[in-house]
Amino acid sequence: MNIRRWIVAVLLLCATILHAQPVPFAELARHMQYDAVKISPDGEYLAATAVVKGQTVLALIHLADKKSQLVRPRDEDAVTDFWWVSPTRVVYTVGTRVGGYDAPLATGELYAVNADGSGSDMLYGVRKDGMTTGSLIQHAVSTRGTAEFIASIPDDPNHILVSTSLWGAGKEGALPTANRMDVRTGVMIKLITAPIHDAQFLADHQGRIRFAWGKDENGGVQVFQHPVDDGGWKAMPDLNSSRSTPIAFNRDDSAAYFYCPGADGGFGVCRWTEAEPVLQEVWSNSKIEADGLMKGLAEGDIAGVTFMDGRAGIVPFDMQSPATQSLLALMKQFPGESVQFVSGTRDGSLSVVLVEADADPGTFYLFDSKANRLTPLLQRASWINPRAMATKQPFEFAARDGMKLQGYVSYPPGHEHDKHLPTVVVVHGGPFFVRDRWDYDPDVQALATHGYAVVQVNFRGSGGYGYDFEKAGWREWGGKMQDDVTDATRWAISQGIADPQRLCIYGASYGGYAALEGAVKEPDLYKCAIGYVGVYDLPLMYRRGDTHKSTSGENYLKRQMGDDMAELAKHSPIHQLDALKARVMLVVGGQDERVPSVQGISLHTELAKRNVPHEWIEKPCEMHGFYDEANITELYTRMLQFVGSSIGAGVGDASTTATAATH
Repeated sequence: MNIRRWIVAVLLLCATILHAQPVPFAELARHMQYDAVKISPDGEYLAATAVVKGQTVLALIHLADKKSQLVRPRDEDAVTDFWWVSPTRVVYTVGTRVGGYDAPLATGELYAVNADGSGSDMLYGVRKDGMTTGSLIQHAVSTRGTAEFIASIPDDPNHILVSTSLWGAGKEGALPTANRMDVRTGVMIKLITAPIHDAQFLADHQGRIRFAWGKDENGGVQVFQHPVDDGGWKAMPDLNSSRSTPIAFNRDDSAAYFYCPGADGGFGVCRWTEAEPVLQEVWSNSKIEADGLMKGLAEGDIAGVTFMDGRAGIVPFDMQSPATQSLLALMKQFPGESVQFVSGTRDGSLSVVLVEADADPGTFYLFDSKANRLTPLLQRASWINPRAMATKQPFEFAARDGMKLQGYVSYPPGHEHDKHLPTVVVVHGGPFFVRDRWDYDPDVQALATHGYAVVQVNFRGSGGYGYDFEKAGWREWGGKMQDDVTDATRWAISQGIADPQRLCIYGASYGGYAALEGAVKEPDLYKCAIGYVGVYDLPLMYRRGDTHKSTSGENYLKRQMGDDMAELAKHSPIHQLDALKARVMLVVGGQDERVPSVQGISLHTELAKRNVPHEWIEKPCEMHGFYDEANITELYTRMLQFVGSSIGAGVGDASTTATAATH
């Protein structure tokens, strides 16, 4: 064997062994080390959300010497979002663990800190300290309400715009107010009250509130404009009928961009000006909605549209612009990955670039546009090797009634061309406003890197495909939404991907419901079903949990799940157990408020009464999805053991593959 062939053989052997070694579950269970990174307006500092000893903190990094300061929230809270409001001041929000969510939920408080870590203070919130008696300096005081950041004001480094809603407004929710807040003291001046409950505001870059929008009780969109001449709120009924909503103003405030209908009957992004107040389409797609606006090199620059039609994509507004030319050059360095600007200095000389993919959690880079130089900054999960991860292959097919659906197949690494693989169908939660995406997903990787093909489908009702697609899923729990999951499973069988005798189904929240409903509705299709913090008794949603406690939540249940209790019971897995043949695994969190553990416990009890053996995991301190890394590791470990005992081991046993490769 000559040296060239020997080198090639060694490389192939190394690649085979790399694919053959299962990825440790503890690595997949770890929280991302960095989530978001933003550069200061003058390019002197970075701010980032970082996980340190299990807590998400704010890291402030001086770029010149890489020295950093960590800002730790009080009472084990987590930093949830942050914004540079001047070259030397950052405003941030915190979250706390709440039973209805698998990640910290924002408390509604606002904090601020200087770029060097000094001057930390709470600007707004119920835990704000009171004013000192006799002080001549005005200070903000404790407030029972929620604040949301609207925008910074580039020409006013001492103030920002915030939306506040006082607590105790009743089930209908509050009428938010927009305010100008001093980022040094938290003192606010009220600017305007929203014309609709639970509204969102959009401001221009001069600190003027220009739009407000929200949903009515039927789920319809209502949009209002506030003209620059302060003529008061004006309804925009033409936009309401088209379900268009504002996104952002361009950098010089000459135009605003809206989500809007596409001219081809699909979905679009439109441009609007006050001088010519009609929506002019600048992007459209016949199948999917835009993800958002593509950032340019500088703070506030808008360079195009981002979307995900299978894989991540962009459409620049101007192919010759510096931002587009720079981005296209960077994309050539990272073929097959998503590359985007996520933050920029005010002059555009420095930008933060995020490179990520389905097998890659992502790396942040610093791009110097003048020197045309790209420098690595921070990895989201440095312990993950993308070459050892599974990739997601997009697919499209027609459901039994002809509706076009999209989804993903993830193959075990090194087995992308194998046929009749042991397969797990993974159903996303929601079910509405949520979709499966071409991204790094630890749940999918836990299965695929251990030898199982993974099938995901964006069933009707999923987000990202427009109002009509979402509405097609209303009141279809156990109906057409479930049929879409079944049809995706049968599609994978027909394509030779999935072995029809080795199929399991898994999901969390609504996905947990769909897993058990799939098992009872299609008793001969799946060998096992795993329900993770799932709903198994639909009428119980009206009595237990937190959804029914607000007017908007109650309207959601009636509108999108239905209020015929007999029909809901008919589509509840707990009432269909006579048809059950699949093996079952149930997972619950004891502090879950969104889907209380009674849902899982009731099914667990009913199975026990019927002497049906099943796996049971209950974590008393977890909520709607596990957060503790040790608990997630245990979940993955026991889930894979359960799947393996139900449909056999995954393909590519490490010792067998490595031995075969040496011969």
